[in-house]
Amino acid sequence: MMICSSISPDFVRANQEQQPSREEIMQQRMTLYMKYQDYLVPWHYLAAIDQYERNIQDVRKDIPKRDSTVAIQFSREYWAGATNPILDDTSPFSIKYFGGVGLDGNGDGVASPDDDEDIIFTMTSYLSQYGPSEEDFKIALWDYYQSEKVVNQILTISKLFKHFNTNDLDTHVFPVPVRGYNYSYRGTWGANRGWGGRRIHEGTDVFAGYSTPVVSTSYGVVEIMGWNEFGGWRVGIRDNHNTYHYFAHLAYFNKDLKVGDVVEPGTLLGGVGSTGYGKEGTSGKFPPHLHYGMYKFNGRTEWAFDPYPSLVQWEKYTRQLKK
Repeated sequence: MMICSSISPDFVRANQEQQPSREEIMQQRMTLYMKYQDYLVPWHYLAAIDQYERNIQDVRKDIPKRDSTVAIQFSREYWAGATNPILDDTSPFSIKYFGGVGLDGNGDGVASPDDDEDIIFTMTSYLSQYGPSEEDFKIALWDYYQSEKVVNQILTISKLFKHFNTNDLDTHVFPVPVRGYNYSYRGTWGANRGWGGRRIHEGTDVFAGYSTPVVSTSYGVVEIMGWNEFGGWRVGIRDNHNTYHYFAHLAYFNKDLKVGDVVEPGTLLGGVGSTGYGKEGTSGKFPPHLHYGMYKFNGRTEWAFDPYPSLVQWEKYTRQLKK
């Protein structure tokens, strides 16, 4: 006999009310960062490490995803001490005896690698051993991650959080104006390209007239500006989600922009052109367009992924902003 059941609207509403909103989650994280920062370790250092850890957990299958307010994870051996016979040890005294890093942050007498406050307090304690300067922070990151690319990514995130004084930097816009200019684009990911040897197209081409403004799609830090024989005049921007945004074939740059500058969605980068496929200054070998690419860094390698779905979403969002 089939038994039919239904879920009442009241139950659905009650369940939804139990789930914190995105804004509430961001505020919960910020509350922890502010609580455990000190004069040696500002909140944006803690937030940058936490965001980086969250980023790589989202794209790595070999790393367990920590489903909590804080994404930072310490290995059991590092937390409890390499020679500790109890890998799940939560006693602050025995952890210290065996050289572990785990600390009791909330004063409950337990140093748990599963407790957000203990984790943040432990990370603050680790960083504070190195000193207050950014150079000290860089050394601490190197000793912890042993990777220059990881260090640079976390420094980028920290710079963004400090500059905008928030950890909520997820807004994106379309890379050219959605009104006042004609443009077109479609999914061209994986199409064949012949210049410079057979290769696939790693991006989306947004066709528009010469000098159509090109703007940053995200918050980020300018990592590269200049000439590339494939991309012509191009700009590369690194954001807080370990994503590198690539804007190529530009006719010109924003003269006020330079490497290291912080940008936000809508910051002018330059204008649409047809530069590239040759030595510096080569132009006109193809119709004017913006080549837009996105690359993800997972803590080990960086790879290109199709930006077309993101562009469709950002175009809709940008049109709503203009209404």
